[in-house]
Amino acid sequence: MNAKTEAAATREGVAAIGLSVEGPAGTIVEPLDLEVRPGRTLAIIGESGSGKSMTARALTGLLPRGTSATGEAEIDGHRYSLASRDDAMWAGIRGRRAVLLLQDPFTSLSPVIRCGDQIAATIRARVRAETGRTPSRAEVAPEVARRLEEVRLPAETARRYPSELSGGMRQRVAIAAALAAEPRLLIADEPTTALDASNQGGVLDLLRELLAKHRMSLILISHDLGVVAGRADDLLVMRTGEVVERGPAEQVLAAPQHAYTRALLEANPTIADRPEAAAREGVGAGSGVAGSGVSGSAAVLSARGISKSFGAVRALSDASVDVASGEIVAIVGESGSGKSTFARCIAGLDVPDAGTVELSGRVLSPGRPGRKPGEMQIVFQDPYSTLNPSFTIEQSLAEALRAAGRDIRSGRGSGSGPGSGSGWPDTVTDLLRLVELDPALASRRPSQLSGGQRQRVAIARALAPRPQLLICDESVSALDVSVQAQILALLARLKEELGLAMLFITHDLGVVARVASRAIVLQKGEIVEAGTTAEVLYAPQHPYTQMLVAAAEHDSIRRGGADPAPRTTASDKEQQR
Repeated sequence: MNAKTEAAATREGVAAIGLSVEGPAGTIVEPLDLEVRPGRTLAIIGESGSGKSMTARALTGLLPRGTSATGEAEIDGHRYSLASRDDAMWAGIRGRRAVLLLQDPFTSLSPVIRCGDQIAATIRARVRAETGRTPSRAEVAPEVARRLEEVRLPAETARRYPSELSGGMRQRVAIAAALAAEPRLLIADEPTTALDASNQGGVLDLLRELLAKHRMSLILISHDLGVVAGRADDLLVMRTGEVVERGPAEQVLAAPQHAYTRALLEANPTIADRPEAAAREGVGAGSGVAGSGVSGSAAVLSARGISKSFGAVRALSDASVDVASGEIVAIVGESGSGKSTFARCIAGLDVPDAGTVELSGRVLSPGRPGRKPGEMQIVFQDPYSTLNPSFTIEQSLAEALRAAGRDIRSGRGSGSGPGSGSGWPDTVTDLLRLVELDPALASRRPSQLSGGQRQRVAIARALAPRPQLLICDESVSALDVSVQAQILALLARLKEELGLAMLFITHDLGVVARVASRAIVLQKGEIVEAGTTAEVLYAPQHPYTQMLVAAAEHDSIRRGGADPAPRTTASDKEQQR
């Protein structure tokens, strides 16, 4: 180690020198150095496979079997080898000096143990390591309450199970448990990817506050440049295991030097740089809730007065929507708003308590009985939910074609979709080409494809019956931003070529701005606003819509280096739920 790296490694805070990761097929992460001073945040950005999570796991000795790390790290003067196989050494690092906060809090929290007991377990482990004695339940109870208060959760949360909490609240409990170890380094690996915009911002802002309070170092792993804007001090951009750009976050986001960083910025869905949409569509006095119908074209879908309860919980109340041929209508809202319940009632996956669903003027029976594949199909968030992992892609698509009554050998069938007989595929090869996949992939299984490729196959499977309506339920929320942009462009093309009517369920207003012509906003099962996308995004009338837009603007990046729009709401809704 030379004098320069020696000095860097012995500073207060966190440093890694020569960190690299090797796997069975070769190098996964090329040698890199990093440093995070106390109270500062280093964001590591990149797509799936870039090596960002492997870098984080190397620092905590949690690499998958068959992989190994080299290099050294130091946390507040405690130096250790990343290549060490000494379990006792790692026990002194992991869960004490460094804590890893994962994307899904269910990965960190046990579903069968109350939240307070899980925080208490961390406290007991810390005290036992420090003093050699294990404190009693009564001794740790005050600290459990204090840790919950610190993450803005009421004390009664300690008596609840993770399944009884919202996604944002679960992540706050996971943060409280992590901080109970009093670590010097907190590594947050995609901690908000599964959350909607307002909860996402709340969790990240909370981490920022706690970072300053405890003088920790934070490494934030993300594929979304928007969520780190204004929250990270320094930025490290990775691609296929290599660092392609690094520097102060504000500088990198304002003037990226590498083509890959610029591509990530361009692909990031945002509402901050789309004021032209408002001017193009014309923003009037406001959208209100009367704009859920189509204008011009006759409706393919007409859902009226849909209501649904689960026990004593009213999930959906008197919701209506129309969708025309060649139109994408977005239904937006936070987790628990009822948007997925609305989609499931329309698709017949849930039976509504009240209301009717019409498709091309014909009233459909509630639930699945009597429904036909060519009426409507759903593309879910996780393609594994629709693709059999033991089937090849050809088998999955051929099965969908047969279920739709398609003669695979002759390419003939009785499709009922819009534009039937023109542009609609009748073979596995044609389906793959329609979604811009190489037909050679037909022999592979889902596990042998990338996330974007799997979602394209799921779309192809949904299109096999030639549906009149395609419902996309958070279909791009789990994808990297560049892959997400490609799937959104694909859906827009299919809408035009096939005349498809699409219902797009999402919590991401940046996605809405990119693909939808109209938007409906749901809050606690009720439609609070509806209108053109421009009206809803750029002239929102309802306070809830205004809050969603403010949160989305805060986490948006204006191309060209302008600062993200300031957030106009500081309410902490999690505590009120």
